[in-house]
Amino acid sequence: MSTVSPHATIAPRRWPGLRACATALLLAAGAAQPAMAGPTVPDPQAWARLSPAEQAERRADIQRQLDKLSPAERRAFRRELRDRLASLTPAERQALAGQTRQQWAQLPPAERAALSEERRARLQAMSRAERAQLLQQRRDLLERLSPAERAALREKLPLR
Repeated sequence: MSTVSPHATIAPRRWPGLRACATALLLAAGAAQPAMAGPTVPDPQAWARLSPAEQAERRADIQRQLDKLSPAERRAFRRELRDRLASLTPAERQALAGQTRQQWAQLPPAERAALSEERRARLQAMSRAERAQLLQQRRDLLERLSPAERAALREKLPLR
């Protein structure tokens, strides 16, 4: 079992597909409760079927649960979430990213801006060590992608 900090998310700001999917899953992993620990990692497909309002409600609930856990339990949650995402096939990840991208595109501009601002505030509240850990998690996630998925992601990212 793993523990994920709600801060360990991937922003939907630049590429709402895989990043938003991972963000949603990182924040929403509270579908079921184990006997003594915190929230369990939700099924990615089930999460994608939730409305944005339901996702926001679940995210807040999971955030409250994760805040009560020890750092070790939150790390275990994050590890389980990463394993769940890594266990998806490339086709499943692509379908999930497509669903998430469609949901993001359908959000009203005000709601998108609010979600982006919420994400920005969470990142700014993180310590330097937490941000470094998040960066490492993102790198690990990218390493698990197939070459085709990495190429597709590079095409969508803005040039620096």
